[in-house]
Amino acid sequence: GMELFLIIVLGIVAIIQWDKHKRVERRLENTIESFRLELIKLRGGETGDDSADVPAPEPDQVAAEEVRDPLSAQPEVEDAPLEAEPAPELEPVLAEQEPVKEAAYTAPDDEVQVQEAEPSEYEGSEYETQNVGLASRFSFDFEDIFGRRLPIWAGGFALAIAGIFLVRYAIEAGLITPLVRVLLSFIFGLGLLGGAEAAYRYEHKLRDPRVRQALAGAGLATLYGAFYLAGTAYGLIGASAAFVGLAAVTAAAIALSFRFGLPCAVIGLVGGFAAPLMVDSDTANVPLLSFYLALVAGGLAWTGQAQGRSWMGYAALALGLGWGALMMFSGVSSNSDFAALGIYLVVLGTVLPAFLHSKGGPSLPKLAAGAVATLQMAVLVDDAGFAPLTWGLYLLIGAALTALGWRYPALRLGALVAAGLGLWLLLIWPDPDAQFFAVIAAAQLVIFALVPLAYHWLGRATMLELGQLSAVSIVTGLMIYTKFGGWGELPREPVMAACMAGLAVIPAAAFAISWKRGEEGETRRALITLAPAAILAFSALLLLTPAWLAPIMAAVVAAMLVALYKAREAMALSIAAWVSAAVVLLALASTPDFQIEALRLGPDETPLDTMRALIRWGVSALPFLAMAWIGRSEVSRSFGEGLSVVLIYGAISQCVISDVQAWIVAGGAIALFLWQSERRAAWATAGIFAGFWALLAIAEWVSAGAAATIGDPFMASSAVGYVDIALKIAPLGAVLAVLMWKGRGERMEFVAAAALGLGLLGSITLHSLYKQIFAITSLLQFEHFGMAERSVWQALLVMAAFGASRVLPKHIGRLVCFGLIVLSLAHFIWFTLVLHNPLVSVQHVGPTPIANWLLLAYGTAIAGIWLALEQWEDRPRLVRLCADAVTMGLLSLLGYSLLRQVFAGSVLTSTAISQTESLQISLLGIVLALGFLWWGSVRKQRSWRIGSLVLMLIAVVKVFLIDAAVLDGLLRIASFMALGFSLIGIGWVYSRQLKRIETQDA
Repeated sequence: GMELFLIIVLGIVAIIQWDKHKRVERRLENTIESFRLELIKLRGGETGDDSADVPAPEPDQVAAEEVRDPLSAQPEVEDAPLEAEPAPELEPVLAEQEPVKEAAYTAPDDEVQVQEAEPSEYEGSEYETQNVGLASRFSFDFEDIFGRRLPIWAGGFALAIAGIFLVRYAIEAGLITPLVRVLLSFIFGLGLLGGAEAAYRYEHKLRDPRVRQALAGAGLATLYGAFYLAGTAYGLIGASAAFVGLAAVTAAAIALSFRFGLPCAVIGLVGGFAAPLMVDSDTANVPLLSFYLALVAGGLAWTGQAQGRSWMGYAALALGLGWGALMMFSGVSSNSDFAALGIYLVVLGTVLPAFLHSKGGPSLPKLAAGAVATLQMAVLVDDAGFAPLTWGLYLLIGAALTALGWRYPALRLGALVAAGLGLWLLLIWPDPDAQFFAVIAAAQLVIFALVPLAYHWLGRATMLELGQLSAVSIVTGLMIYTKFGGWGELPREPVMAACMAGLAVIPAAAFAISWKRGEEGETRRALITLAPAAILAFSALLLLTPAWLAPIMAAVVAAMLVALYKAREAMALSIAAWVSAAVVLLALASTPDFQIEALRLGPDETPLDTMRALIRWGVSALPFLAMAWIGRSEVSRSFGEGLSVVLIYGAISQCVISDVQAWIVAGGAIALFLWQSERRAAWATAGIFAGFWALLAIAEWVSAGAAATIGDPFMASSAVGYVDIALKIAPLGAVLAVLMWKGRGERMEFVAAAALGLGLLGSITLHSLYKQIFAITSLLQFEHFGMAERSVWQALLVMAAFGASRVLPKHIGRLVCFGLIVLSLAHFIWFTLVLHNPLVSVQHVGPTPIANWLLLAYGTAIAGIWLALEQWEDRPRLVRLCADAVTMGLLSLLGYSLLRQVFAGSVLTSTAISQTESLQISLLGIVLALGFLWWGSVRKQRSWRIGSLVLMLIAVVKVFLIDAAVLDGLLRIASFMALGFSLIGIGWVYSRQLKRIETQDA
C-alpha cells in the first residue's frame, strides 16, 4: 500500500517536471531558430544594400560563410578553397574552354574530402536551413530525453524506491529491531532533504534545479513512509503522534515547495490528504479531523495562490470535499460533530473558493465546490432532523457570509452558495410547520434577496447579486407552493397568491431601479430581474382565477411587457415581450378545453362552450397583434403577423361550421394579399391554412397514389369527390390564381411556385374527375379496364403536352410540355411496364389483334419521346442515341406483346408459349431487325443499324439455345436452314446498305 502510494507520487512529479521542461526547451529552440533565420536574412540584405560601396568578398570567403553556423561561438576551421560560381561576364569565356573529362582524372584523398564537403545548390537558403533545424531538433530531443532528463529523474525515483526497499529488507531479514529500522528511514529521509539543501546552495556548480527537486521529493516520501511504519505497522508511537508527524511532514512539504519547487507541493497535496488514512485508529475525532483538513486545504490553496499554481488550490478543494463526504457517510452523531462538519463544509464550499482567484468572477471550480458542499450540508442537516439549532447555525453562517460580502466582494459567492443551500433545505424539509417554515423563508429572503437588492440600490450589484435575488425570490415561491399549495383548495389559494405577489415585488423593484437609471439596454441585467417578476405575477393571477382563464391572465402580464417594449426599444424588452406572448400560447395549450378547441380548426365539430372558446382564442391573439404592429424588425413583425392570423382563425373556427372555413381563410389570404401585400407573413399563413384544407381533401388521394406505386390499384373511391373539390381544393386554387395574377411585382420564383401549385391542384382535380369516367372500384374491374384507363390517361397527357407546345409562349410551353411528357412516360414505365405489365399480370388488352390498348400505350410512349426531342433543340448527341435505343426497345416489346395477343387473346398470360409461337417470336425478331436496318439506312442513322444487329444477335441466340433445343428431326433441320438463309440474307442486305451509304457519302 505505502510503496504504491510513493511510486504514484514520484511518478506524478516526474511527469509534471518532464512536461514542464520540455515545453520550456521547445520554446527556447524555436526562439533560437527564429534568430538564426533573421540573422541570415539581415546578412543577405546588408550584402545587397552595400554592394556599391563595399568591395565584394572573395568567393572562398562567401562559400565559407554560407556553411558556417551564424550562432556558433566556436572558432571556425579553415576549409579548403571552394570553387565559386563564375561571374556573369566570364561565362562566355569559360564556355569556350574545353570541358574537363571527369573519368580521366582521379583527385587525391584530401581533395575528395573537400569536394564531398562542397555545399549543394540549396545550401544557405531558407529551405535548407529549416530542414537542418528540423533534423537537429529531432536529434536533440532524443539526446535530451535519454541523455539528460531521464537519468536525473530516474535517480530520484531510485532513491525513493531504495528507501522503501531498505525498510522492507530490514523487515523481511530481521537484521535490526523495528525501532532501528524506523530510525534509519527517518535518517535516510532527512539525509535526502539535506542533500536537496546542499544542491540548492551549490546551484552554481550543478546548474540543474531538478537535482534538488528529486532529492527533496524522495526525502519527503521517505518521511511519510517512516511515520506510517512507526505508527501503523509497528505501533512504536501512538495514533495521535503518528498523525501529528504526518501533519508535520505535510507542513514541511508545503514550506519546502517555496524553496525546492513543484514536486514538494505535489507530495504535500497527496500526502496531506492521505495522512489520516495512514493512521491506525479505531475512532475518528471529527472536530480535530475537520480542523486538520481545513488547514491542509487552506495551506495548499494559499501555496498555489502564492506560487501562481491555481490548480493546486482546486485540487486541494476537491480532495477536501471528498473527505467531507467520507466523514459524513462514516456517521456523525453528536452536536459538536454536526457543528464541526457543517463549518468545515461551509469553509470549503464558500470561503476557500472565494479566496481562490478572488479578483475574478464565478468560475466552474467555485460553482462545483459550492454545489458539492451544498449537497453535503443538506444531507447533514437532514440527518440532524431539521432542528432549530441547525437552522439557526445555517442562518448565522449565511448572515456572516453576507456581512463579509458587503465588505469583501470576493466573498459574495459564499452567500450565493449558502442561499442555494437554504433553498435546497426548504425543498427537502419533510412536513414542516407552516409558521416555522414562514419564519425560515422570510429570514432567507432578508439575508439572500433584500441585501442584493440593497447592493443594486447603491449601484454595487453585479450579475451575481441580481441573479441571486431573482433566484431566491422565484425558488422561494416554488417551495412555498410545493409545501402548502394545491389546486382547488380555495381557502389557501388567496394566501398563496398574496405570497407570490409579495415575492414578485423584489425582482420588480430591482427592474424598476434599472429602468430609472436607463439600464434596460443591458440585456442580461434586465432579463434576470424582469423575468422572475413576470413569472411570479402570472402565478399570483393564476391562483386567483379559474383554470380556463389562464391564457387571459398570461395576456394581462404580456400586455405590461409589450407596453414596456413600446415605450423603450431594447433587446431585453423585446425578448421579454416575445417570451410572454409565447407563455400565452403555452397557457392556452395547457388548459383542459384546448384539445376540443384545437380540433375545431379542422373538420371536427364537437360541441363546446362557444363563447368561452371565442374569448380564449381572441384574447390570446392580442399580444401577437401588438407585436406585429409595433415590431421594429421584419422578423419580429412576421412572427407577430403569422401567429395572430393563426389565433384569429382559431377564434373564428370556434363558431363557424367546417364546410365554409376553407373559403373563409382563403378569402382572408386574398384580401390581405390585395390590400396589405407587405404583410407577407399574414397572407402566407392564411394561405397555408387554405393549403391545410386542400391537403385534407387530397390526403386519401395521396395515400392511394402512394399505395399504387407499390402495386395496389388506385380505385375511383379514393379520388377527390366533387364536394371536396368545390369546398376544399377550389379555395386554395383561388388563392394561387390571385397570387399568380396579381404577383407580377414579386420575384419570378414566386410566380413560378404559384403556377406550379396551381398546376398540381389542376392535375389532381383532373385525375380525380377522370377516375370517375371508368369508375373502377374492384380488382375485377381493374383487370378488365385498368389497361384502357392507363393508356388513355397517358395519351391525354401527351396530347396536352403537344397542345401546350403549340399554344403557350415558347419558353413556358416548352417547360409545360416537358413536364407533361415526363409525367406520361413515368406513368407508362412504372405502371404499364413494371407493375401491371400485361405480359406478366392479368390485364385485358382487347380482343382484336393490333387494334388494341397495347398499340395506344406503346405508341403514346414513343410519341412522347419524339415530341420531347423535337422541343429540345440543342440536345446532346447522346440524348438522341438514348432515345433511339429506347424507341427500338419499345417497338420490340410492342411487337412481342402483339404476337402474344394473337395466340393468347385479350389476357396475354392466359396460355403458355407454344413451339410455334416461340419460332414466330424468333422470326419477329428477325423481321424487326430488318426493319430497323432499313430505317437506319433511309434516315442515315447508325444507331438504328446497330440496334438491328443487336436484335438480330438476340434472335440468333434464342434460336440456337431455345428453339433448336426443343426440336428434333426435320423440324430442327428446317429451323436451322431457315435461320441460315435468314442470316445470309440479312448479311447481304446489310452489306448492300453499307455500300450504298458509303457511295452516297462519297
